[in-house]
Amino acid sequence: MVTEFIVGEKYTNDQIRFALNVENLGGVRPSVDAQKNLQHLAIFTTAQTYEKVIGENPYHDRIENSILIYTAQGRTGDQAIAGRNKRIIEQYSNPIPFYCFSNEGRQVYTFLGLLELLRHYQEYQIDSKKILRTVWVFEFQIHSEIPTVPIENAKDLIASIFEKSKRTNVEEREVVLLEPSEFENQQTINYETEELRVQLLQINPYRFEHLVKDVIEAKGFEKVSVTTASQDGGIDINAYASDSDYFFSKTHIQVQVKRWRHSVGSVEINNFRGALSTTAKGVFITTSHFTRAAIQEAAHPAKLGISLIDGFLFSKIVKEVSVDLTKYT
Repeated sequence: MVTEFIVGEKYTNDQIRFALNVENLGGVRPSVDAQKNLQHLAIFTTAQTYEKVIGENPYHDRIENSILIYTAQGRTGDQAIAGRNKRIIEQYSNPIPFYCFSNEGRQVYTFLGLLELLRHYQEYQIDSKKILRTVWVFEFQIHSEIPTVPIENAKDLIASIFEKSKRTNVEEREVVLLEPSEFENQQTINYETEELRVQLLQINPYRFEHLVKDVIEAKGFEKVSVTTASQDGGIDINAYASDSDYFFSKTHIQVQVKRWRHSVGSVEINNFRGALSTTAKGVFITTSHFTRAAIQEAAHPAKLGISLIDGFLFSKIVKEVSVDLTKYT
C-alpha cells in the first residue's frame, strides 16, 4: 500500500485509488467520510506545456508558471458549479489536501504535487459541437516544492501552505471581464470573438509579441519595436503616439504581453510598473483575464496608471484591424 506520494514518481491507477480511497474513474475524485465531509481530493489532468499544445484544443488543461488551468467537468453545454465541481471550491474555506496527477497513459500517472486553489471563474468557450457555452475554469498553484507528501500528514502540509499564502485576498480570487456582455443578446459577437481568441492562444508566445506589434502599428502608433527577449526587463514592446494625435503626440508607450491561459494578478501589474520608464505609459495585454486586484492596482490613484487589455477585448481589436493570423502560426 502506498503511504506517501513523491513528486515526479509514477503510480498506477489502483495504487492511487486504494491509497486515497477514491473512485476508479473521473478527473475529479473526492474522498469523503461517513458524514459526506470532504477528506481530500485527487485531480487528474492531461495538462501540457505550450510546446505540446500547438494545433490541439486550446482549452486543453495547461501548466503555466507552476499554475494548472483546469476546465470543470462537462464537455458540452453550459457548466455549473455542482457535484464534483462544487467540492473543489470547499478548499477556499477549509485547507483540504488536493493531490494532482498527470495522465501518462495506460493507467499510469505522475504525481505533480499538492494543489492550492487560487481562483475559479466563468468564461466563454466553444465546445466540441462548435457551440458557444459558458464554463467554469479553476486555477491551481502546484506546490511541487514539497517533494514527498505522506498521506497522514497531508492536511498539516496544506494548512501550512495556506498559512503562508499571500493569495487569501478575495480580490485576487475574482476575475473580471473588461467588457462584460449579455450572453443571450450578443451570442454571435461573443462566438466570433472567442473563436478568434482560440487562434491567438495557439500562436507561439514570441510570434504573438510580433502580432501585438503589428496590431499597435495598425492602430496608428509609430516606431513600434519588439524588445530583445534577453534584454526586455519586463518590457516587450515600445511604441510612440503619432504626431497626428495632437493630445498625445510622441507619448512613449511600453507594453507587456502575456499569451497566457491563467489570469493576471496584482503581482504582475506591480512588476510591470517597476519595469516602466519614468516617461512611459504602460499597457498590459493578455489573452487571458485580469483579477479584480490587478484592475484595482492598475488604477491605483497614487501610482502610475496602467491600461489593461484582456483576451476578449484584444480579440475584438484584432478583428477590427483585420490582421492576418496565418502569418504568425
